[in-house]
Amino acid sequence: MSVLLLSLVVFLILGIPVAYALGLSTFAYFVLVQPDIIHMLPQRLFSGMESYALIALPLFILMGQVMNEGGITRRLIQFSLLFVGRFRGGLGLVNVGSSMLFGGISGSSTSDTASIGSILIPEMERRGYPKDFAAGLTVASSTMGMIIPPSIPMILYAVTAQVSVGKLFLGGVIPGLMVGLFQLAFTLWIANRRGYPKEDVAFSLELVIRSFYIIIMPVFVVGTVVLGIATATESAGLGVLYAIVVGFLVTRHLTWKQFYSVLRSSILTSAKIMMIIAFSHVFIWVLALERLPETVAQLVAGMELAPVFLLLVVIAIVLAAGTFIDVSPAILLLTPVFLPAMAAANISPILFGVVLVIGLAIGACTPPVGNCLNVCSIISGLRIGIIFRAAAPFLAANILTLILISLFPSLVLSLPNWLMK
Repeated sequence: MSVLLLSLVVFLILGIPVAYALGLSTFAYFVLVQPDIIHMLPQRLFSGMESYALIALPLFILMGQVMNEGGITRRLIQFSLLFVGRFRGGLGLVNVGSSMLFGGISGSSTSDTASIGSILIPEMERRGYPKDFAAGLTVASSTMGMIIPPSIPMILYAVTAQVSVGKLFLGGVIPGLMVGLFQLAFTLWIANRRGYPKEDVAFSLELVIRSFYIIIMPVFVVGTVVLGIATATESAGLGVLYAIVVGFLVTRHLTWKQFYSVLRSSILTSAKIMMIIAFSHVFIWVLALERLPETVAQLVAGMELAPVFLLLVVIAIVLAAGTFIDVSPAILLLTPVFLPAMAAANISPILFGVVLVIGLAIGACTPPVGNCLNVCSIISGLRIGIIFRAAAPFLAANILTLILISLFPSLVLSLPNWLMK
């Protein structure tokens, strides 16, 4: 076990990508500790990707990218502006509101950061907002892309933990809205203290009607799963079809050249994630072989912590891990280690999954690894340290949400228990 973990730490310190670091550390374990069963490595490598539910992953990635290229982002910003533009700091409120809506479409925080940030950061700066405030708010609000369904990280957790995708999606609805409402409140408070401008915008019923097909998108995708009309994979396929129709025939922003580029980008992104899944599966198998999950479960049981305190300890570990491990590998590594301990403490795997995703969403906005920070740095031209300091007050909304759902699990479990018994 020491060979496996120490080699992984060394490879990560050397800057080797996580997927390859997982594969190399596992290979080192087989060579030095278990050379007799090294022939099982290829079999375990490919078995990690043999899951029907994983087909939903590239489809949701494609759906989000098609919607983004189809001119959806600008429509969402205009729609949000109708409702919150008249308040002080209106564009900041639009930033958060657009992320709430876009998160339910793209399922990805990095997509949220790239699409909304590329439009709103320059616009907010032009209208008198400090650039660091605009960039920090964009990064923090993008975390809702992982929480509000459909969510790519939640699909990954559902496959790893063998739980219902539909229940996990429903479990993320209330916490995702809580993060958004808290961030709206923080933005309004800061805007009033600093005297940020209001937006002169007239309400337009025509724009609301024209935006209806966008707002209904996440309801359509998640609703087909919850109602049993389609599986998560079939729902993702329907979502892709919906996005293509909207992009080509409704907004007419999507061209065949852009569609080819989106297909290529989605394939490359999916391939990267599948590589991480494959190498992680072998790594996890070795952890099980060394009985690490059982050891952690026994250790937790011996501590005799109340469920709420156990969740708070896990949250602290997840937040720490998220600072140096990306979201996908963190889910694949932490889930099999902590899930048995959660079961031993009678904590729902749905609750643990939502806590894990929210915690890692914060990690995506913290240096040095944070993908959202790096994307925003490229867009804004600011250093990631400056962006993180500006984002910190808004990330407090995520921390507050984590504490509340730990104290009141019904905030996560009520919708799944009510709609999917």
